Amino acid sequence: MNLATPISQIPGIGPVYVKRLEKLNIFSVKDLLEHYPFRYEDYSLITLAAQAQVGETVTIRGTIHSAKNEFTRNGKQMQKIQLFDGTGSMLLVFFNQPYLLTSLTNGTELAASGTVSFFGRNKAMISPEYEQIFGRDPIHTGRLVPIYPETAGVSSKWLRSKIALLLKRMGNDVEEFLPQNTLNSQNLMGYKSAINQIHFPESQEQAGKARERLAFDELFLTQLASQIRKRQWKEEKTTYQIRISKHEERINEFIKNLPFTLTGAQKRCIKEILSDLSQSKPMNRLLQGDVGSGKTVVAAIAMYATHLSGYKSVLMAPTEILAQQHFRTINNLLGSIGLTVGLITGSRNRKSLNGDDKPDFDVIVGTHALLYNQDFENLALVIIDEQHRFGVEQRARLKQKGIHPHLLSMTATPIPRSVALVIHSELDLSYIDEMPLGRKLIKTWLVPNEKREKAYEWIKNQLQITNYELKVNTKTNHKLVTRNSKLVIKNQAFIICPLIEESDHESLQSVKAVTVEFERLQKKVFRDLKLGLLHGRIKSKEKEEILAKMNRGALDMLVATPVVEVGIDIPNATIMVIEAAERFGLAQLHQLRGRVGRNDKQSYCLLFTESTRDTTQKRLRYLESINNGAELAEIDMKLRGPGELFGTRQSGYSEFKLASLTDTALITKVRISVSDILRKDVVLAPGLHDRIQNYIIQSVNPD
Repeated sequence: MNLATPISQIPGIGPVYVKRLEKLNIFSVKDLLEHYPFRYEDYSLITLAAQAQVGETVTIRGTIHSAKNEFTRNGKQMQKIQLFDGTGSMLLVFFNQPYLLTSLTNGTELAASGTVSFFGRNKAMISPEYEQIFGRDPIHTGRLVPIYPETAGVSSKWLRSKIALLLKRMGNDVEEFLPQNTLNSQNLMGYKSAINQIHFPESQEQAGKARERLAFDELFLTQLASQIRKRQWKEEKTTYQIRISKHEERINEFIKNLPFTLTGAQKRCIKEILSDLSQSKPMNRLLQGDVGSGKTVVAAIAMYATHLSGYKSVLMAPTEILAQQHFRTINNLLGSIGLTVGLITGSRNRKSLNGDDKPDFDVIVGTHALLYNQDFENLALVIIDEQHRFGVEQRARLKQKGIHPHLLSMTATPIPRSVALVIHSELDLSYIDEMPLGRKLIKTWLVPNEKREKAYEWIKNQLQITNYELKVNTKTNHKLVTRNSKLVIKNQAFIICPLIEESDHESLQSVKAVTVEFERLQKKVFRDLKLGLLHGRIKSKEKEEILAKMNRGALDMLVATPVVEVGIDIPNATIMVIEAAERFGLAQLHQLRGRVGRNDKQSYCLLFTESTRDTTQKRLRYLESINNGAELAEIDMKLRGPGELFGTRQSGYSEFKLASLTDTALITKVRISVSDILRKDVVLAPGLHDRIQNYIIQSVNPD
């Protein structure tokens, strides 16, 4: 038996329990051993029956003197067992468990743990933990007793029994995989001891040391696997030399002719990316920046440099909406200087704007599906938006086509730097930590429920403001000409609701359903305005039509689900209303409000919530004073945990069972240890090599 052994081969686990354990994501011996307790019951105080005090949580060991079944007045069954230890007896009371009397018979030696109370006039334990004593170490009584995450038909008592048996059978097969010098330098408990102590600790102190060691392992394996992937990526030999020159004069001329000024952060990131592209080894970099910080223009400059060196680029987005938005932006930036830009999505084949089949584009924009459906020639740069883990499978597919491109990932998801250093350590990181010049901060207000109607009136007034004196920039022979012009521009608004349809589930009854809310707003609140409805179930073509209406000002307001979180750019949208704001994390709320304020007009975000809890109000008020996404993500992670922070869309972030991404001290220890191992050990020791290879395989293909 080893860590990879299926649970079906563990004695006492048949098909029924195999199915039940699957609900706890337990499929192998390793999964069962790593199903850690979330707390312990302290039954370590062993006392005599005569000395046990009411209110104490204790363990009493003795012999059963009587065991009987009685019926209560309302017809329920009650099992009464007298446990005698020589100094006195303790009454054990159970309800509706008559089967207990077949094993708990007179003369049975028993240990019982629980809180002492009165049952009638007698001292008693109600539904205590118990186990028969056969001269073996206790696992359910007389110690710190582990309590596990459970599911129907799988209790903590059952899990304790199976894990105790497994630890005994595994014995020396639980091998250490960390180098001894790492254990010594970081003062870590051995792996075998840690696994035993996390489940059946001798003390709270030992349990704490076990958790530290196993949390270290989770971070360590993630870091080491990432660094190994990074090293392998950098060492890969390309079938042809993809070196992209910096083309400083042409790039500087392009930047000079942009109708806006780049921020210092954008210039720094461009320099980092162009430096990577000029190397003979492929780039693998993550470009992070808030919504509206100008990541796309940085990507466009990388594409332009690639074109100047005679190569092609691809930009992939997770949704058609985002792909279409990127296409418009890239085509505006690069199409105007002569590059051909194509759009390929699930609903659009490889055709040029004039209808030619399979034209020779300089840049292709599309969804991730285009990687599987297209043949690329001379491809040197792949840009991936909002999908940070460009996996082994995707790289292997490009390899099969003889392509080893430079990779640039982009994300608007606010990620705390501590998290990025753990999760994305195989990537080089670039941060755009400035917003474009002239961009006004979005004023954010938490609106009390009693002020909802006044807020609606304020929104109506804002949307009726239409006349602005604007400076319009136009290009003439690559020179900027500024003229004053009066343009009629409408303010527009978004209203975001968490769900598509109303739910009957009690906890969701107060949540605004977007379809119902759209009808209410159109008929009762904003009768004189034109409203549109957008959610994930609307077909792609219809989405395009709705967004086109919003873009040209035919709609005043878009009522939508968080589908607008990425990929929708409505320059004249100045108001963002978020219903049931308490259901969103701070990072997601920050991204949603980033859909407004895309120009130099003052924009606003209104947070509506019916929750009056102080903790909810306090959490949401952070958005009123903080405009930095990474800072908000850091706060949210501390308040709600990484699983809540990233949600199901990025569930890979919450893969740790014990490690905390806010534990910077442990993260620092791990980074030092990983660097030390990679520096000293060109070839990993067998145990560590096997463990890391299994980890990489599992992380690439978790199913």
